[in-house]
Amino acid sequence: MAAKRGLVGIIGGTGLTTLAGLEISGEQVVETPWGTPSAPLVFGRLEEQKIVFLARHGHPHRIPPHQVNYRANLWALHNAGASTLVGVNAVGGIHPGMGPAHIVIPDQLIDYTWGRGHTFFEGELEGVTHIDFTYPYSDRARQVLIEAASELGLSHSASGVYGATQGPRLETAAEVLRLERDGCDIVGMTGMPEAALAAELSMDYVCLGLVVNWAAGKSDHIITMAEIEAAIEEGMAGILSILEQTASRLGHPRPQAV
Repeated sequence: MAAKRGLVGIIGGTGLTTLAGLEISGEQVVETPWGTPSAPLVFGRLEEQKIVFLARHGHPHRIPPHQVNYRANLWALHNAGASTLVGVNAVGGIHPGMGPAHIVIPDQLIDYTWGRGHTFFEGELEGVTHIDFTYPYSDRARQVLIEAASELGLSHSASGVYGATQGPRLETAAEVLRLERDGCDIVGMTGMPEAALAAELSMDYVCLGLVVNWAAGKSDHIITMAEIEAAIEEGMAGILSILEQTASRLGHPRPQAV
């Protein structure tokens, strides 16, 4: 008897407030012990795979990165039954090979955020809990996305370090130089605490990053919204193609430890 597929969750970032190609079966407004998620959960099918979609910044796009209720979002997706999560992130390119419209599937991250609700393990606890976070992204899910990007012939990087900053302002050129010295290849504002919260809930989490601008000081001009919007328009089709091609593969059950 074939193992039952799991529900795949997709968290849409800037440029992805709705998911084209999703055959919607229903929406659900939920409340969690951690408050209200950014938007209703949207259920449906993508290439025959059951999907639950959540717009990270709300729909319309209105919640800035530092005010996203990450705990409510992750709790709602987990409670809905999602076992694998794809976080779609708009990022800035630091590495010279990661320019606008390039896709990055990072394997590591560094957290520079502060003051965000970043853990479920607080309050009246029976004991202190620590999670292993050596590898913040699911290698199984990463390989699925990497294979699809290669098959589709998309410009992509199969690894990279994501630097998560506080926002909502963009970084200074000096801050980007610091990130580069620290080993960061891309910079964004929503990668944390999302990844850590998924790990606390034992969910397979992967980042699908779209570079929408050169990071501060990495080009000969200031960053403009027109530049970002143009990169989103150019690159989002590739992101959607990857999601469509990988939905069923991501839904396959995780291998059981022997």
